[in-house]
Amino acid sequence: MPNLILLESFAEISALDWDNMAAPEQAVGRPIDPFTTYRFLSALDASGSTGQGTGWTARPLVLFEAGHPLAATPLYVKSHSQGEYIFDHGWAEAFQRAGGHYYPKLQVAVPFTPATGRRFLGATEHRETLLRGLISLTAQNQLSSLHITFCTAEEAEALSGVEGTSHRVTQQFHWENKGYATFEDFLAELSSRKRKTIRKERETARASGLTIRSLTGDDILPEHWEAFWDFYQDTGSRKWGSPYLTRNAFDRFHETMRDDILLVLAFDDDRPVAGALNFIGRDTLFGRYWGCVEDHPCLHFELCYYQAIDWAIANGLSRVEAGAQGEHKLARGYLPTPVHSLHWIADPAFRRAVDDYLTAERRAVDEDIEILTSYGPFRKIGSDN
Repeated sequence: MPNLILLESFAEISALDWDNMAAPEQAVGRPIDPFTTYRFLSALDASGSTGQGTGWTARPLVLFEAGHPLAATPLYVKSHSQGEYIFDHGWAEAFQRAGGHYYPKLQVAVPFTPATGRRFLGATEHRETLLRGLISLTAQNQLSSLHITFCTAEEAEALSGVEGTSHRVTQQFHWENKGYATFEDFLAELSSRKRKTIRKERETARASGLTIRSLTGDDILPEHWEAFWDFYQDTGSRKWGSPYLTRNAFDRFHETMRDDILLVLAFDDDRPVAGALNFIGRDTLFGRYWGCVEDHPCLHFELCYYQAIDWAIANGLSRVEAGAQGEHKLARGYLPTPVHSLHWIADPAFRRAVDDYLTAERRAVDEDIEILTSYGPFRKIGSDN
């Protein structure tokens, strides 16, 4: 009989066993999603980015049969709601005002990573067993809630309603490759005004005199990570108060994931002054972090958005996911796209209140996506502009 086992850490399972569930397609090429691979998740733990003192305690849940792992989820015990990007701060405040204890909670997620991917790893026939096991863990330990964030739409639709699980829909901005051969092909799809704006931004960024290089694999050198660490610290201190990743995390990414990484750097002569870090999936380029030590007009747009589009087109990728938030991405060809999560609230009354909220929120998100898409930069059918 299969049995569910809660591991103490990723160190209790081999990379081969985990990746056979998380990314079996690696046998013939890139993983669909690099973030659920063993090398990414274990790097976070081994580098101290997750673990003691971070509020992210890894407790992978694995379904075994006769000692063989069949399915798993990247499960964390959370003592706060930071680094999640599908936020529940309002729920936590309401629950605690009513006298409850919202934390700790359980979170099935990739820490600090607002990228859609499978959260139920292994054969799909086991995912309901995993979900029911997660709910049992939440209830047995008298925890407030379980959250499964940035799961696939298919997972959300298949598992919504299981033992009262709620489906939440929010949004991000993604760029879709419609078979473009060049960046100019993409620009040809835009209205005249938006084409001119993007060309002007690219010209402005290039007028700085900086040299832009897109690096992956062995072209990424240790000194590039030293520079990027400075960029990341600057951005982290301004956005989050303190960076989520440790310096050692980047060393571990270099050791085990440099073929999964696109690092776009701007150089003043030989000195890097700005950069954008992307992870490469089979069909998707995932934009993650940006930073700089010098301000140059439009350089952020160039490194984060336009260079990503250039690289995706050149390498035949279907889309670019540019991370969380940012309606400024709309004018640059990134359109609003629904993203999905599942939530189980232990308290029945609070669960009903959350469900009411999610129903209203979903209507608002649907309307927002429709309106934002209509204001997008693409030419309208029948228009010459």
